[in-house]
Amino acid sequence: MARLNSPEALEKLRQEITAGRDPDKPCITLCSGTACNANGSEKIAPVFAAEIEKQGLKGEVDLRRTGCHGFCERGPIVVIYPEEICYLQVQPGDAAEIVQSIKEKKLVERLLYKDASGARIAHEPEIPFYKNQQQVVFGFNRKIDPRSIDDYLAVGGYRALAKVLFKMTPEQVLEEVKKANLRGRGGGGFPTGRKWETTRDAPGEPKYVIVNADEGDPGAYMDRSLLEGNPHSVLEGLIIGAYAIGSHQGFIYVRAEYPLAVENVNIAIRQAREYGLLGENILGSGFGFTIDVHRGAGAFVSGESSALMTAIEGKVGEPRPKYVRTAVSGIWDRPSNLNNVETWANVPLIIGRGADWFASIGTKGSKGTKIFSLVGKVNNTGLVEVPMGVTLRRIIFDIGGGIPGGKKFKAVQTGGPSGGMIPEKFLDAPVDFDELTKLDSMMGSGGMIVMDEDTCVVDVARYFIDFLCDESCGKCVPCREGLKHMREILNDIVGGRGKPGDIELMEGLSKIMARASLCALGQTAPNPVMTTIHYFRDEYEAHVNEKRCPALVCKELIAYHIDPARCQACMICGRECPVNAISGGKGIIHVIDQQKCTRCGTCLDVCPARFRAVTKLSGEPVPAAIPERERVLVREKK
Repeated sequence: MARLNSPEALEKLRQEITAGRDPDKPCITLCSGTACNANGSEKIAPVFAAEIEKQGLKGEVDLRRTGCHGFCERGPIVVIYPEEICYLQVQPGDAAEIVQSIKEKKLVERLLYKDASGARIAHEPEIPFYKNQQQVVFGFNRKIDPRSIDDYLAVGGYRALAKVLFKMTPEQVLEEVKKANLRGRGGGGFPTGRKWETTRDAPGEPKYVIVNADEGDPGAYMDRSLLEGNPHSVLEGLIIGAYAIGSHQGFIYVRAEYPLAVENVNIAIRQAREYGLLGENILGSGFGFTIDVHRGAGAFVSGESSALMTAIEGKVGEPRPKYVRTAVSGIWDRPSNLNNVETWANVPLIIGRGADWFASIGTKGSKGTKIFSLVGKVNNTGLVEVPMGVTLRRIIFDIGGGIPGGKKFKAVQTGGPSGGMIPEKFLDAPVDFDELTKLDSMMGSGGMIVMDEDTCVVDVARYFIDFLCDESCGKCVPCREGLKHMREILNDIVGGRGKPGDIELMEGLSKIMARASLCALGQTAPNPVMTTIHYFRDEYEAHVNEKRCPALVCKELIAYHIDPARCQACMICGRECPVNAISGGKGIIHVIDQQKCTRCGTCLDVCPARFRAVTKLSGEPVPAAIPERERVLVREKK
């Protein structure tokens, strides 16, 4: 790679790259994000390469491995350009047929998306999952090879950086970001421009800029997929921010559990350095900037700004009191600006297309788009990018395809384990920073976990508190002890040992934790409990007062029963019961010994659907044992 020493050299290289590419030439793009790799994408790529050569199409058909496409429910995903023909759940054995279809200009019908009516949809933009999105930040993920800087340059990459370095002053860059009203996508939603300005104006040198890729929320993987699939967009945004702030040293703090993201971002840094887009005298501008990648140890609390910076210093990742903000006194007590991956990736778009363009998307207080991780009890799980202000209903039902099995929607947890649970009556609420806060939830980094009628909200709250209890650093008493006591209370409630006053005690604990905890982990940890008590108090009261789980989830509050009128004495449940709690035999109706039963649910799972003899009960007396003479009914019926 030749080092570029001017904006003109950059544009010349870009023109050479695009001139050497035929936009009409067929290109097989294979999603190679973590989710698709887990489903076999790694094995499919070499099969495609072999088939292209075998069928005599080498040089006539390109093969490109891209980042995550977002539709993770249906991976591995293959898209054929320029027509954008999309094939889902592709396996190695499908490669020959797909290559042949390109040769013969036909479709492989069985691999196309099938809608609710059974009709097949061939083109990716027409699939409802994609059609109802507005992929601004995430859009290039499915078009470029994240390990090829040339691919990024071909779609306009680093053009915003050249504009900044040669046509804008740091103050103008700062004002453009402020005018766009970009708010941090990592959780707090703090105005990015104001944070940059604070660091720029803070006394002390050097100043640091940091990418927070410590994405630890259960079910969330937006930042991971961006860093894996388009690392250069993050690097470009970081360099632009460094120029505006006056920083010459940056860090990317990324979870060690994200090996592909670590690998791809290191490749991107090396390529950018070789092209002269990183290091000393970038593009001949006189501005120099370097980036170090710091692999986190996996502590959830290290996503908090001061804990993250403490970890970069080589210490245990624990938060510190913010009498002085990290923007003023962060890494080694120097001014340090921290934004998450998605925030940095928005910056080149704002500079390239203008603050007015960015501000035209979204709501009055929340501009631009937001990427959400849509998971849980929803048909189409994956990564979703929508304009701020889109309703929950549109995300869950129009994009997500609704609830599997015709079940009823119950709630959605937004903002990760520290977020809140939003019930059905707010499905038409717009999704942005301020509106979610009004519902006692938060945007967070973008986690969105959907729950159906079979979900016990008390058990979900217990899960999140258990997670946060294990992840608390233990430095402050309100968080450390408050979470322990809250976990004990919730374990008692779901275990059938709940007592009057437990609900009120958790409400009191929550208020103390929110006010007195050292960092945001403890301050927001009670949110799952508070919102579920607020919106679903009747379920808590059923657990405590009636020893009943309305959702039939909590093992200690349910029992399995075999209906004598339906039992056909087929003996399947008796054979499969792991603790031999079912008595009965051929021609003899079966009975479950409740003293032996461990409530594993095996009997319910194996009972033939045509019989439906096993039922799950809650809060009802278990029927007494059936006398022997009444059990021998099957043979007599026949």
